[in-house]
Amino acid sequence: MKQILRKLFLNDQLILAVILINSAIIYAEVAGNESIYIHSLDILCTLIFIVEMLVKHAEYGVRGYWRDGWNRLDGTLVILSLPSLVELFVPLDMFNLSFLLILRLLRVMRFFRVLHFFPNFSKVVQGFTKAMRESYAILLSFFVIIVIFGLINCSLFRDADPVHFQTPLRSIYAVFQICTVEGWYEIPNTVAAYYGGSTVAAECVRIYFCALLILGGIIGMSFINSIFVDAMVSDNNDDVKQQLREMQKTLDEIQQSLAKN
Repeated sequence: MKQILRKLFLNDQLILAVILINSAIIYAEVAGNESIYIHSLDILCTLIFIVEMLVKHAEYGVRGYWRDGWNRLDGTLVILSLPSLVELFVPLDMFNLSFLLILRLLRVMRFFRVLHFFPNFSKVVQGFTKAMRESYAILLSFFVIIVIFGLINCSLFRDADPVHFQTPLRSIYAVFQICTVEGWYEIPNTVAAYYGGSTVAAECVRIYFCALLILGGIIGMSFINSIFVDAMVSDNNDDVKQQLREMQKTLDEIQQSLAKN
């Protein structure tokens, strides 16, 4: 019996198939399908994931299981999905809407388990982590600049466009929209219309927002993207540099050997 459990629940292909089936079930549930058969399959998948976690605990030990990063993710998602089993024993009518939403959210999170079956996904995560570590100062600086211009715009254009600039948080979000080239002309046109549309003040408003778009949206975002991408691919550059150093070392040894002869 133990060998059968190990063969079944330590089989990555089988677990991947269950995850994909469970993902399709989650999609159907989120779409509003309340079929008893779909709900039963969802519970069955949850039970399979619980047995899988128990089998891996028996195989690797508690420390060995939780030492692996992917196992920590899988185990956490399984534990978070346990509340969904409460439906087997307690009618859902006893709970309020917020609890039901939490249950559905926890079910959807199970889809994250499929990520570690993607080829080289761990390398992508490592590259992303390294890129964030090397470029976080630039990201924070850009965020501070957005906050500063958000506060400035809130002071200047609160009355002109209360939808986007009435509060500091709205203003910061509006500046972020402009820097990401989202609403870069609707927002300035709305503010310019408040000042008469064709007056000198309106034209100054348009020039100001164009400058903000160029500095923050085009130059700023391009600068951040270039730094982030460079940090992401730096591992590849390190490998190339290491290979070049090894080739140079080999050439030096060959030259020394020829010189002796």
